[in-house]
Amino acid sequence: MSPVRLSPQAVSFDEPHIVTRLGLIALATDLTSERDYARLLPRDNIALHTARVAYENPTTPENLIKMTPRLTAAADLLAPGTELAAIAYGCTAASVVIGDDAVASAINAARPGVPVVTPTGAARLAMRALGVQRLAVLAPYVIETSEPMAAYFTRHGLDIVRFECFGIEDDRDIARVGAAPILEASLGLVDDKVDGLFITCTALPALGVIGEIEARTGKPVITSNQASIWAMMRHAGLSAAIDGYGRLFAHDLPSGAGDAP
Repeated sequence: MSPVRLSPQAVSFDEPHIVTRLGLIALATDLTSERDYARLLPRDNIALHTARVAYENPTTPENLIKMTPRLTAAADLLAPGTELAAIAYGCTAASVVIGDDAVASAINAARPGVPVVTPTGAARLAMRALGVQRLAVLAPYVIETSEPMAAYFTRHGLDIVRFECFGIEDDRDIARVGAAPILEASLGLVDDKVDGLFITCTALPALGVIGEIEARTGKPVITSNQASIWAMMRHAGLSAAIDGYGRLFAHDLPSGAGDAP
């Protein structure tokens, strides 16, 4: 006779809303985003579900745009049948070359009605919330990938005062950049001519230097993952302030931002 039997214990289930579920579409080669999200997201009753999208280095506009037809399938793998409060796409440079709206449309084709956050769209919302108009930008990319990003922010009405890039082609190498060069390059970009600093790229491990840059310059710092996490939380109705990762988390989404990617 089998030793297995049904338990006499009656089973009850928590309501779905007990856990706020967020989605992340990360590049197959991404080594940074999930760690950053784990550091910043409040742990109580929040779950992050990640799907990977195929991507091939080097980080050039031609390779980045190849992800476009893959985004819907990746979104379809994010906790199927489960309600998500927001979905982030974890690539800043691809959001520029594909387009914020096109990224949102591709993801919403699989997950209709879910707010979609792109790092570029989140950064623009963060700049509005912080009153940043004159911008310094630090990027890890090659010049070929950095130029479309500078054009993107200019097109959206921001004044790019300074823009420097490290010239790294592979996002796995970007994930290995140390804190010291990020800090020193950032400090060299920020002065009284700029309102704030944007450190771009979800692969760049820049979270740990945000507080020091802000303390030493007196100017707000926005990074791709920091801004994306902030926007996701606010879209999900999560108003928690997170200490140590920039003054951004003291702010709500600016008015009229509900439908922005």
